[in-house]
Amino acid sequence: CQVDNFDLLSKGLLKNEAIPEGEDAVATINVEALSEEEQDELRRELAKVEEEIQTLSQVLAAKEKHLAEIKRKLGITSLQELKQNLSRGWQDVTSTNAYKKTSETLSQAGQKASAAFSTVGSAITKKLEDVKNSPTFKSFEEKVENLKSKVGGNKPAGGDFGEVLNSTANASATEATTKQTEEETQ
Repeated sequence: CQVDNFDLLSKGLLKNEAIPEGEDAVATINVEALSEEEQDELRRELAKVEEEIQTLSQVLAAKEKHLAEIKRKLGITSLQELKQNLSRGWQDVTSTNAYKKTSETLSQAGQKASAAFSTVGSAITKKLEDVKNSPTFKSFEEKVENLKSKVGGNKPAGGDFGEVLNSTANASATEATTKQTEEETQ
């Protein structure tokens, strides 16, 4: 029983032209150009549409209330709905081509970065081995060993490099304390 725009067009009640808005609408609508009969028809149509809108609003409110009652009976909470929506949304995102391409690109980039770090690590290790085997380092190591044997007495040669450095530092500290004591006694 609803009258649509086509019916109004065919009856000549609605013209097929753009509907002006705002102040333009007030200026262009000429109520006097409509006959009494046309105005009455439009008023009836207006009342009918307003009534339908109100009815639809009431039906929608009733449906929403019914939906809430069903969810309550099933034990579905707002938090569960949110989780489901997020989960569904994440699944939708992960199934897109853009996500798949981005994921593949990032995976490849990670593999390349890992390979690059591995190469850099290998290069640094090789360089440190080269330095350790160089004549300059061996000469330095011998000098530290000699200093250690002079300061530390008859301890066996060898040991790890950290021990050698610690004993050298201790010897330097002892030597500085001895000089300070000699200066104070003079």
